[in-house]
Amino acid sequence: MSRIAFIGLGNMGGPMAANLAKAGHVLRVFDLVPAALEAAVAAGASAATSAADTLADAEVVISMLPASRHVEGLYLGEHGILEKIPAGALVIDCSTIAPASARKVAEAAAARGLQMLDAPVSGGTAGAAAGTLTFIVGGGAEALERARPFLQAMGKNIFHVGDSGAGQVAKLCNNMALGVIMAVTGEAIALGTAHGLDAKVLSQMMAVSTGRSWATEVCNPWPGVLENAPASRGYTGGFGNDLMLKDLGLAVEAAMGVGASIPLGELARNLYAMNSRAGNGKLDFSSVVKLVSEN
Repeated sequence: MSRIAFIGLGNMGGPMAANLAKAGHVLRVFDLVPAALEAAVAAGASAATSAADTLADAEVVISMLPASRHVEGLYLGEHGILEKIPAGALVIDCSTIAPASARKVAEAAAARGLQMLDAPVSGGTAGAAAGTLTFIVGGGAEALERARPFLQAMGKNIFHVGDSGAGQVAKLCNNMALGVIMAVTGEAIALGTAHGLDAKVLSQMMAVSTGRSWATEVCNPWPGVLENAPASRGYTGGFGNDLMLKDLGLAVEAAMGVGASIPLGELARNLYAMNSRAGNGKLDFSSVVKLVSEN
């Protein structure tokens, strides 16, 4: 088993770290939130006092942070850990960040002789807890083969989509589609209920018809349709609206960088921005349905 430094124990990172510990790896972990550290220790990890303190004898370094600035700060900032990572260690960043940021950190790692992958994930908090995440990987093939045992302990699917930064591009494509689909699914159910239809029956029909999607089957935006969906528990948990807003903003930036046209993606970004301004930024992103229905 390997010695792993794991930094970032939020809604996704916490269960990911727990699955690595369950697989028998030796984890030293850090997060700014004491409760997150306590949960990781209860799952079998040992707590560090700082990000740098996780690195002693680490063979693998994994980070799961909210945004580009956090990742760049962790590795390249004034107190950045890149220079402190043991020689030969493998670095895996599972955050969803700007492709340019991923390439910047990977280039700095390569200059130190370290192999680094950007490996953002899909599957939500349920997938993180169940160990069924999809990893979308950018970086070298050799580094990916080194990483497979660790990724397989946390996920079910691994896609190698290209060089450094490619994982982030592919993740943004996926999340842009998800954001659009969730918004229009909520609109469709709201339209049906406005005509007196039962939201559960309508959703069940859509889930076996051409409107079928993750939004109809797994994370339905209408309260009471799916018992375990965030919508049925006040839109708590799940994937935050403001995180979706961040990812859609990154998708817009990525499109501008290559002159691509994403009219629906930009419209969706505005919808989630409106939902955030309505006070729903911390709720699950399926709460975007609140913009079109008071139910």
